[in-house]
Amino acid sequence: MSRVCDLTGKKAMVGNNVSHAMNKTKRKFSVNLVKKRFYLAEEDRWVTLRVAASTIKTINKKGLAAVLKDAKAKGFIG
Repeated sequence: MSRVCDLTGKKAMVGNNVSHAMNKTKRKFSVNLVKKRFYLAEEDRWVTLRVAASTIKTINKKGLAAVLKDAKAKGFIG
C-alpha cells in the first residue's frame, strides 16, 4: 500500500540532503500518515481512514462531512 493520504492525496516529496560541504544526495520527505477511525454521523457508522496529521487538523476545523465532500469533488474518493 502506498503512503498516500486518503482524503487529500498528499504523498512523499523528493529533495536533497545537503551536507556542510554542500554535497547533495537525494532523499524523500514522507507524509505523516495516521490510521484513524472517524464517526460519520450522517450514516451512523465508523469509518477507518489513513490520513495525514494535517488532514486531521482540517477535519477538526471543518468537520468530517465537509472534508469528505471536498475529497469527492477533487476525485480522491469514489
